[in-house]
Amino acid sequence: MRLRRSELAVPASNPRMVEKSAGSSADLVFLDLEDAVSPDKKEGARQIAIDGLNELDWGSKVRSVRVNDHTTRWAVDDVISVVEGAGENLDVIILPKVKQPRDIWFFETMLDGLELKLGLTRKIGLEALIEEAEGLANVEAIATSSPRLEALILGFGDLSGSMGMRFGHELDKDYRYPGDMWSAHRVRMIAACRAAGIDAIDGPFGDFRNDHAYMKQATYAATLGAVGKWCIHPNQIPLANDVFAPSPREIKQAQKMVDLYNESVAKGAGAGGKGGQLVDAATLRIYRPVLERARATGRL
Repeated sequence: MRLRRSELAVPASNPRMVEKSAGSSADLVFLDLEDAVSPDKKEGARQIAIDGLNELDWGSKVRSVRVNDHTTRWAVDDVISVVEGAGENLDVIILPKVKQPRDIWFFETMLDGLELKLGLTRKIGLEALIEEAEGLANVEAIATSSPRLEALILGFGDLSGSMGMRFGHELDKDYRYPGDMWSAHRVRMIAACRAAGIDAIDGPFGDFRNDHAYMKQATYAATLGAVGKWCIHPNQIPLANDVFAPSPREIKQAQKMVDLYNESVAKGAGAGGKGGQLVDAATLRIYRPVLERARATGRL
């Protein structure tokens, strides 16, 4: 299991930012060769990413690179260059604009060949962005498409454009969308991830000065079952790390409910109750993972 409470985006074309990211408290850092890098700097950014992966101390962080999507002229060389140059120091490759399982297979096949050729001792994992309407429509098939796939990410920016969403009405309180316009999409992606046994990651929040709004969106995603969120600025890292780890109150409640269930079983009953609260096998299924995650995040 990898912790993915916070996934920090870093332009691979900026050596200073790459260096600073290695010392951050993010669970995962991805050096971005895609949207954060202008076309004229993409090829040069590969070497900066390779040097950063090989030369910096990343501690226990998950080390990742986001490559360009398979329809671009950069995708193949992105993968070959980074894997040949830093494969032993690369944990995950993030794939943008995935629409169908075959988009995953394209990169999976390249990695199979490169790992065999280079004699790499560890398999490189994949994460995929669901940021196209076609990708969202195929999300269940994508989630189960490859044993390398470790997580899906809901990419709000491109998905907004692909869905034809209009945000002007959000400025008018009389016509504002009544609720969270992302809720249905989050639920669908998270359900696909949970069914496939992989992680669900909430995408970026653009206003990196608005901590309250970031926390609110992260909390929505966590409540629905996501395990982490993207950070486009280092200021967002501690917010994500906090939201996606159980709070002291959650831990206390989970321990209480697990203890009550264990007491009930010890007395020969499959279910019991205390103070009007039912505890049974479903209760254990809800609260035991809270304690497991509390241990994984160092809170228990």
